[in-house]
Amino acid sequence: MTPLRDTLDPAHTGYPVDTTDDTLEIPENPLAVSTDDARSLSVALFHRLRSLAEGTAEYSYVRNTLVELNLSLVKYAARRFRNRSEPFEDIVQVGTIGLIKAINRYDVERGVEFATFAVPTITGEMKRFFRDTSWSVKVPRRLQELRLDMAKCCDAMEQDLGRRPTDHELAEHLGVSDDALAEGRQAANCYVAESLSTSVGQDADGGALPRSLGSEEEAYERIEDLETLKPLLNALGERDRLVLQLRFGEELTQSQIGERLGISQMHVSRLLSRIMARLRTGMLEDPLEGPGDGEGHEDAGAS
Repeated sequence: MTPLRDTLDPAHTGYPVDTTDDTLEIPENPLAVSTDDARSLSVALFHRLRSLAEGTAEYSYVRNTLVELNLSLVKYAARRFRNRSEPFEDIVQVGTIGLIKAINRYDVERGVEFATFAVPTITGEMKRFFRDTSWSVKVPRRLQELRLDMAKCCDAMEQDLGRRPTDHELAEHLGVSDDALAEGRQAANCYVAESLSTSVGQDADGGALPRSLGSEEEAYERIEDLETLKPLLNALGERDRLVLQLRFGEELTQSQIGERLGISQMHVSRLLSRIMARLRTGMLEDPLEGPGDGEGHEDAGAS
């Protein structure tokens, strides 16, 4: 690894990247960095980015490094859309635009993990790409946006309320009238109509080509995530699997889990954070590349 201060910006040969942090290092090949290393290095680079002026060579170089370090997020999100008709490479390219937007908007001082912040932005960029090519009936952009907002808000409210929200509750939460919400539902019907009317297997002369819609196929996504999780769960220790079963299977609170296991609620919270971080790391790894150095081992010192 080369100290950042000694690294040259490829776009400005001979132009040193200035930094006052002598301990900050970046890899010669950011794409080869393990997920854990990429996460910690990204935090340092985001702090560095805050001190640089936009438009400078240093700023561009640090931001480009952040893009390369976090491309695994784009590939992870793109796999959810791999059954679409568009080439996978095109989906990754669109997702990379979302990644750049996320990097530009991210505030490291808020303490939110970058992956948590970036994935919705990346996925949203991909959805917009499919949305703009999937409407069979011309629908105003505001209604297209409202349809997506309705879907996201409905899911979030259902989790909070424990039931699906009424139309009035949904409209109130979105800050729109009941009539506007009804328009949004009509727009959603126009969107679904394409998949119902499209003839599968016809060529350009015989009719419309088959096209997958831009909304996520939730069943496929869940199956894919479950298949990815299986080996990760099997690699967990017996107690870690029990904690997950109690939390997400039996839906116990952290305090109830603590009482069951004879440990404190704070200990349960730390266990869950560690377990979820490990699973998240495994989910983000490219299965073709495998885990980076030092990954895939039991966490040392876990009690």
